Amino acid sequence: MSLLLVSRSQRIFKLKHLISSNRAPTINRTFFETNGQIRGIDHLREPKLNKGLAFTLNERQSLGIHGLLPPKIRTLDEQLELCRIVISRYKEDLNKYVYLVELHDRNEKLFFRLLTEDIEKMMPIVYTPTVGLACQKFGVIFRRPRGLFVTINDRGHVYEVLKNWPEMDVRAIVVTDGERILGLGDLGAQGMGIPVGKLALYTALAGVKPHQCLPMLIDVGTNNEEFLNDPLYIGLKQKRVSGEEYDELIDEFMAAAVKRYGQNTLIQFEDFGNKNAFKFLARYRDTYCTFNDDIQGTASIVVAGLIASQKIVEKTMSEHTFLFFGAGEAAIGIANLLVRAMESEGMSTEQACQKIWMFDKHGLLVLEREKENLDAHMVRYAKDICPTKDFLAIVKEIKPSVLIGASAVAGAFNEEVLKSMRECNERPIIFALSNPTAVAECTPQQAYDVTEGTCLFASGSPFPPVQRDGKTFITGQGNNAYVFPGVALGVIASGIHHISDDIFLTAAQVISRKVSEEDLSKGLLYPPLSSIKQCSIEIAVAVVEYAYKEGIASRYPEPEDKLALVKSHQYCFRYEPSLPATWAWPEQHFNPHGASKDPCSNNKQK
Repeated sequence: MSLLLVSRSQRIFKLKHLISSNRAPTINRTFFETNGQIRGIDHLREPKLNKGLAFTLNERQSLGIHGLLPPKIRTLDEQLELCRIVISRYKEDLNKYVYLVELHDRNEKLFFRLLTEDIEKMMPIVYTPTVGLACQKFGVIFRRPRGLFVTINDRGHVYEVLKNWPEMDVRAIVVTDGERILGLGDLGAQGMGIPVGKLALYTALAGVKPHQCLPMLIDVGTNNEEFLNDPLYIGLKQKRVSGEEYDELIDEFMAAAVKRYGQNTLIQFEDFGNKNAFKFLARYRDTYCTFNDDIQGTASIVVAGLIASQKIVEKTMSEHTFLFFGAGEAAIGIANLLVRAMESEGMSTEQACQKIWMFDKHGLLVLEREKENLDAHMVRYAKDICPTKDFLAIVKEIKPSVLIGASAVAGAFNEEVLKSMRECNERPIIFALSNPTAVAECTPQQAYDVTEGTCLFASGSPFPPVQRDGKTFITGQGNNAYVFPGVALGVIASGIHHISDDIFLTAAQVISRKVSEEDLSKGLLYPPLSSIKQCSIEIAVAVVEYAYKEGIASRYPEPEDKLALVKSHQYCFRYEPSLPATWAWPEQHFNPHGASKDPCSNNKQK
């Protein structure tokens, strides 16, 4: 086919298919020109192939891009250092976020290398807390498609929309409907920043191949009046569709994803409203390969911190009394996994549920509220006592050893609450998990000051170290990023069809084992972020081992080396050759009968 007859979009589509099958770097220039697949210039335009100034002289000349770049040739390390210099010059985190998005849009390999090498600095930008601000401003900073939008108007045609995504080897989808983005509420279509950020961490932290990741936003409208009146809002300007029509759209999406990409496709639900989150988890968990990060991922990281705390407080999970401020997705997910952990210690389900108390905007969860404002997933934690809206009184009455905040109510753990926790515990455990930082139930400074430095504290967002009485306390962040990338990699590597809560308990146990005595002495209940990549790999290996042990893996035969299996599914963070491999043949194969070495020569032997 003539190159003139092949559109650029067709070439890029074929290019991405070749990238998916790891064949793109082995296509020569003649092939580009005669088959219309990839031209040399596409190596500069396509972020999956672009190396910027790292193209070698041979590559520049062979690909026909010599002269299109300045003569300077840089190494990947030199490019990384330049990126660090540039990003350090931005004062606002949102500007840093935009710079990283633009880097991703032009050089994928460099973007992920920067993330994975500078994860402690970059994660707060591509993930919480900056990603929340990025979602709020998404209509302003949107530049290039970085995910797939399906709207309520696409009902009956979701599969056709999925076919427009150019990658065919998708193994993981992160999907949101934007109804409950972090602690910021309904951001509608602008919630796309969350799936994009989550999947960036899939690659940066666990090495899941980026072409196998699909961010998705299901747009059914928004109830955010500010966005409905904002000319820059990028989504459907209508109130949210709910009920049967909404449910049918989600059902169609799930079926279309499996039809397009296969039964093993991992589908992670993210930032759905409470009722929908629990409803869809219950509906799909036994028929699809799916999990809800807000429910199960959050639970895993919190349980990991509590397991690590056992080294200090010397209590088993069953010996604690837990009090939650908040009874939404995160709180119920944590409670459910705590019950599973206590069951593994020999407790019955009923006994474990009695150890957990919950308080929400209506007050204490009690049976008297069952018919009014208790959802089905909350009833198991409701107590048969008189209702109350006095949180401090409950703290004083039940004397909890663990206080967990998942409410997005800033200051909920006030001085009196913290004092009461100190009075009834030698080492009170306080988790203020709401994010971003502005809605945290208390700050680490407040917690350490009021409890006189005795508490074990974790937050949901990053906080600076706390100085008290000549000692420095480093706040451990109960960040889901410790969990979901490794779980995803393990699920992909083993071919698990359905993801049980035990997989998240397994991940929690792995994370807790990574917390050293030195970490605990600094106040950390989680391993340092610098170890999160190794943590992800160990979680993936543990998930694979669990899958084969329980007979739920679908990749056979079972490999002896589980680590090697996991690594075989990981992305390469180094530049690879842009030219095909070449090798020499023995000369006689070119000139077997002693003929002229030039087959086009007209010289005759005399």
